Amino acid sequence: MDKNLYKDLKAWPFIEANKIKNYISKSTDKKCIIFETGYGPSGDPHIGTFAEVLRTNMVRNCLKKISKFSTALITFSDDLDALRKIPEDYPYKDKLNKYIDFPLSSIPDFTGKYRSYADRNNSLLKKFLDGFDFDYTFISSTEYYM
Repeated sequence: MDKNLYKDLKAWPFIEANKIKNYISKSTDKKCIIFETGYGPSGDPHIGTFAEVLRTNMVRNCLKKISKFSTALITFSDDLDALRKIPEDYPYKDKLNKYIDFPLSSIPDFTGKYRSYADRNNSLLKKFLDGFDFDYTFISSTEYYM
């Protein structure tokens, strides 16, 4: 399909992609546009986590259709954030009680399979996203800041 035909589409991902294309084209000679999603790994990934990545990826895919920009998707884990409450779906709720307000990456993984509570949840997120064939780069705030 001719790239010019996309500019008249009214679907919101195309509208947003056009805004990005127009803004970037005027302001820089940038060749790669980086999209980022944020994730707080305080519990298991859920439909909201999926929707965050899906919506961002929809705009990203539309931008690829209407422009010559290359794109990348970063999924950023805020695993230095503090645990604010005990997730309902966590099997070791009683063990998490003493870790309220601790950084997620400093909480032990009580399953014994991962380096930390955050590493467990980050692993679940990556497996979840991989199941939908998302093309992304995963970044942990703990790994970047350490």
